[in-house]
Parts: sequence; structure tokens; C-alpha cells
Amino acid sequence: MNDSILVVTTNDVPGYEVVKVYGEVFGVLVRSRNLLSNIGAGFKSLVGGEIGAYTKLLSDSRIEATERMKKAATEKGANAILMMRFDTGDIGGSMNEVAAYGTAVTIRPIK
Repeated sequence: MNDSILVVTTNDVPGYEVVKVYGEVFGVLVRSRNLLSNIGAGFKSLVGGEIGAYTKLLSDSRIEATERMKKAATEKGANAILMMRFDTGDIGGSMNEVAAYGTAVTIRPIK
């Protein structure tokens, strides 16, 4: 994991100032759902409750998309990402797309 990049969902970081803006960065991941998970989810949807396989898929996908976004920010020279958000969607009914995006910046402590 890339822990050298601070990622926040806010416009700023208290006690820090933005000294350079690099622009938007993102990480995208598309994963297919396996057939057994789809069948299990279909049965689970009949009785209700959490579908653990999909929860894990989405959680793992968000982590990977965030890591890709951090890598993109690092490559631009940033040390933080502001206004981070997620976007998700289905592709063809059997794939899930996750995008993590935000604004890559360099921040420094306010003196």
C-alpha cells in the first residue's frame, strides 16, 4: 500500500496549505463476478440479507482503485489527494467498475 500520499474527502487539510495543484487523478478497476457468486447471490436475494461475496468484491475493488489513484498522484509529484470520491457501475450485468478520483496536490504545514 502507498501510505506516502494523504487522501481526504475534504477540500483542504487543517493546518496545511496547498502549494501546487496537479489536477485530477484517478484509479479504475473492472472486475467480473464469477458464476458461483452470481448463483449464490441469486439464492440469497430470495431470502434477503447481505451478499458477502459481493461485499468483498466491492471492498477489494475500492482498495485497488484507491491504490491506483495514489500511484497516479505520486507519478505527478503530489503528496496528497483532496476531494477523493468513488464512482461505481455495472458493465454488461456481469462486471463491476470502480473508479476512485480526486485532485492531486502538494501540501505543506502552515508556518
